[in-house]
Amino acid sequence: MPKPIKKAIFPVAGLGTRFLPMTKAIPKEMLPLVDKPLIQHAVEEARAAGVEKFIFVTSRGKGALDDHFDINYELNDVLRVRGKWKELEQAQATEMPSNTLFVTRQQQPLGLGHAVWCARQFIGDEPFAVLLPDDVVLHDRPCLAQMVDAYEQVGGNMVAVLDVPREQTSRYGILDVASDSGNLVKARGLVEKPKPEEAPSTTAIFGRYILQPEIFKILDRHERGAGGEIQLTDAMTKLMADQEMHGFRFQGRRFDCGDKVGFLQANIAFALRRPDLADKVRAGLADIL
Repeated sequence: MPKPIKKAIFPVAGLGTRFLPMTKAIPKEMLPLVDKPLIQHAVEEARAAGVEKFIFVTSRGKGALDDHFDINYELNDVLRVRGKWKELEQAQATEMPSNTLFVTRQQQPLGLGHAVWCARQFIGDEPFAVLLPDDVVLHDRPCLAQMVDAYEQVGGNMVAVLDVPREQTSRYGILDVASDSGNLVKARGLVEKPKPEEAPSTTAIFGRYILQPEIFKILDRHERGAGGEIQLTDAMTKLMADQEMHGFRFQGRRFDCGDKVGFLQANIAFALRRPDLADKVRAGLADIL
């Protein structure tokens, strides 16, 4: 039985330039998906998978992220006085107990591998998850919980994957597939953003990972890869010399909320799953269209 996944890293240091000017003063992870910020969706997904320790890798100007999960005494008091019990419950649902949320900074934008490396002191010798809040999956069973179920069967390292058109392989890390059994794909290698004609497959990685702590020994070398950055996929490739890597085909629909159209699609899709909003949203869309 592999060690359980109790810790998760959230790389949230990016500037969100694709959403300017909105993200000039607001972290992109605080953009709302219906009525919850993206970071809250990611934290709730991790908690549903059994995660107990949450590590944010932030940068300058990102204080709103950990503030969101703190106790806001003034707001709570006002809601009590006004008898807004539903709103009080919603506000308190975001509060995280002491010694569960940890924040560290990535002082230079050196890539995803470097962001994960910045959280090494909080992980120690335990396996851990990595969640990119820009990637959102709509399904009754959260994506990371599905992955943990599979991880408990095979152990090792695991990435969430989806199949993409070949012309889009240059946008993703792509698995070199050794064997494919449906929901689980065994990898022999990884390639970061290959040209379509050079891609070993069309099985693409997106923002959910389960990794073993030995990856930090590789990230410690600070080797640069594509774009001059410290690539997580490069470290994962080296790790595969000693440990197995699987891709997991999840159930549900993935939305890229780092893209404006994907973000709008996600808001509509999530709203349509809400009994209190679905009919009004359908009527509103029909009126616009």
